[in-house]
Amino acid sequence: MPPSFYTLIEMSFPEDRKRVAIEAPGRSVGRASWTFNELSSAVARAASLIAGLALKRGDRVAVQVEKSPEALFIYLACLRGGFVFLPMNTAYRMDEVDYLIGNAEPALIVCDPAREEETRHMAARHGAPHVLTLDAQGRGSFPEAAAKVRDAVPPVACASTDLAAILYTSGTTGKPKGAMLSHGNLAANGLALRDSWRFTADDLLLHALPIFHAHGLFVACHCALLSGARMIWLEKFDRAEVLSHLPRATVFMGVPTFYTRLLAGDDFNARNAAHMRLFTSGSAPLLAETFEEFKTRTGKAILERYGMTETGMNTSNPYDGERRAGTVGFPLPEVEVRVMSEEGHPLKQGEIGGLQVRGPNVFSGYWRMPEKTAEEFADGGWFKTGDVAMIDADGYVHLVGRAKDLIISGGFNVYPKEIETLIDEMPEVEESAIVGVPHKDFGEAGVAVVILRKGAALDEAALIARLKEKIANYKVPKRAFFVDVLPRNTMGKVQKNLLRDTYRDACA
Repeated sequence: MPPSFYTLIEMSFPEDRKRVAIEAPGRSVGRASWTFNELSSAVARAASLIAGLALKRGDRVAVQVEKSPEALFIYLACLRGGFVFLPMNTAYRMDEVDYLIGNAEPALIVCDPAREEETRHMAARHGAPHVLTLDAQGRGSFPEAAAKVRDAVPPVACASTDLAAILYTSGTTGKPKGAMLSHGNLAANGLALRDSWRFTADDLLLHALPIFHAHGLFVACHCALLSGARMIWLEKFDRAEVLSHLPRATVFMGVPTFYTRLLAGDDFNARNAAHMRLFTSGSAPLLAETFEEFKTRTGKAILERYGMTETGMNTSNPYDGERRAGTVGFPLPEVEVRVMSEEGHPLKQGEIGGLQVRGPNVFSGYWRMPEKTAEEFADGGWFKTGDVAMIDADGYVHLVGRAKDLIISGGFNVYPKEIETLIDEMPEVEESAIVGVPHKDFGEAGVAVVILRKGAALDEAALIARLKEKIANYKVPKRAFFVDVLPRNTMGKVQKNLLRDTYRDACA
């Protein structure tokens, strides 16, 4: 039997465990670095604390906290103890969190101290027995209690099929869906990326991504942990801070917005990137112009890859070989991809259709949604990604659209239906449609096109302000336009392609 995923992580640590594993240079108080030994001990104490709350294997631990090394330790503690980790976007409003807590039914919620009171009320309403706190500086009731733990319980031997994490992705119906990821899913994907991208213990990863998201938590952290590499841990992407640490690092992972912001000033050049061996980009399409400008400016080609919450990473441009702008490369080891017609027939190279994937990285289904799970899988274990793609004659995968009208803004998924539902509930509104349009900084941004009820008055600023009270800022449309009618086809369906064309320059 292969080792558990957490055991595999610890087996990958360097022989000298007194080496620094994580540096947190932005820390104003408390600890700012951890060796691999200290990381291991912190995780063991956190796992023992959770177990001491009478949580058992398979119980959920919901976490909505600012990025910190201690937050990473809670995730690793869940892997070690057999608990199911549920990260939540820090931008989520309480209404959004309330749905996730009610759906996942966690036994423990870890929140920011500033939200403790309202979180406790919500936990009581849903029967969650425990609430602990953690802030960005590593302070709170969780680390205080963990520091008092003396006897660490042994790691739980988790099978590859055991559930490790639930990541919620908003659905086209407006209700978020919990993607169930197993220990085997995470291990297979992490090892494939580590080997494909040539990670070693000599690497130093500059980590500026959030960790409530698969990109920052699974892709970045797993590559480093499974190779014994070190991490410079930034609380968020700050251009000046990234530039100050880049000369020391060897790897940087970002969303396209990070790269456009780096390129925005002349102080980013080949000298900054001279020591770097790898820049990767994902979570949203990287514009060919950004790819070419980055290459011209630094002499380095960004490696673009493609993944999803439900699958982890599926494809990657090659580490050795041509990294083609506008493509997401080839399938990762053990991952299969195919392009299918609407009738369900395999398409040839050069033909455009629905992209499906299969492999050990693919999730088992949506939490408590068996019917939705069945809809999303084709015979033979193929997952229907909802993306429209083409595979060229050389085998490179090209993403050409999204069948489900998904908007990816700044690397985050925005599903129009969720926002349309909120707008349609406004008393002044008859109907609305949300479409994604190009945005230089975020890659894509939402635009609301709204029909008002007869005699009603509502302006753009008021509509946007109301939405900001209900949902995370990244979901809020950047612009709103008011019209008398929405374009429809003969079946009455709103023609969003026409709206995208009409408002294409709205965020230019």
